[in-house]
Amino acid sequence: MAAPNYGYEKRQKELAKKKKKEEKLREKAIRKLSPSSEGLMPGDPETDVASLENEAPTVPTTPTKNS
Repeated sequence: MAAPNYGYEKRQKELAKKKKKEEKLREKAIRKLSPSSEGLMPGDPETDVASLENEAPTVPTTPTKNS
């Protein structure tokens, strides 16, 4: 009986992981380009432009290194 090829199995896992990540990024880019898609809610802060316009910008309360 032949010994298992763990390197091959690991490479296949890595390729599957990479493919899944690329697919997620592609779907995310498609969602950004078409905000009127069915899966998004109008009141969702990530997609609702009106809510972003009405919110005041946040200012950090702790001093930064540069200031």
